[in-house]
Amino acid sequence: MWNQIKTVLLLGVLTGLLLLFGSLFGREGLIIALVFVVLMNIITYFFSDKIALAMYRARQIKRNELPWLHKMVKEIAKEAKIPEPRGIYIIPTQQANAFCAGRGPGHYVVACTDGILKILNRDELKGVLAHEVSHAKNRDVLVATVAATIAGVISYLSYMARFTAFAGNDDNRGAGSILGLLVLVILTPLIALIIQLAISRSREYLADETGARILKDGKPLASALEKINASVKHNPMHFGSEAAASLFIANPFRGNALINLFSTHPPFEERVKKLRSMNF
Repeated sequence: MWNQIKTVLLLGVLTGLLLLFGSLFGREGLIIALVFVVLMNIITYFFSDKIALAMYRARQIKRNELPWLHKMVKEIAKEAKIPEPRGIYIIPTQQANAFCAGRGPGHYVVACTDGILKILNRDELKGVLAHEVSHAKNRDVLVATVAATIAGVISYLSYMARFTAFAGNDDNRGAGSILGLLVLVILTPLIALIIQLAISRSREYLADETGARILKDGKPLASALEKINASVKHNPMHFGSEAAASLFIANPFRGNALINLFSTHPPFEERVKKLRSMNF
């Protein structure tokens, strides 16, 4: 419940930041930014599953291929009270990982890596799949799209502010104007990005919690996360795009300190701790 409340609060702050920043450009500037960014995110929202699957070279497995995996996903979806995914896919990498993509409970896919099928036992894999199905149940793609749209508009307005400032007359800008420009162009988009990432981390916690409640046990997912974290460290992904890393249950790329600071995923130690402390 707290993660859901936190998401609403963060979206509220992000919206307020947009309205405050947008008011400085008047109605026309804000409308132009909204139309441009909303169109881009609508495309992402409706085709995110196809884009992600192509990006990570995923292939769909038929129902007579790995029937136990189809049965497992079907049982999880039934417990979650949502339809089965429109497809189950395999990503050709020995890294242990998985993701869910799609618009929501009626339109989503689940993808597993070759590695996760070999490294995890059946209970651990079930915990991971319950987490992924939970993303569809909680409509996390929709929430992420809304957050990305708002943050995108703020970034676009920031670009407009920078362009306008450099195109203007330098003689008309004093120290106060330069300081104001610094806040608008640098700090505002940075704050928006931090809030967007906080929303992403909040949804990961929520998917962990929802998945554990579906199975009435958080320990299998906790154990799976430990194995997945070790697998990512020893076998980072060398294809795909870091722009879509947030889809996975764990960031598939080995991050440096700066990337970890702006991570879309919570620290795995915290996730494991929370999962092991759950009682049902």
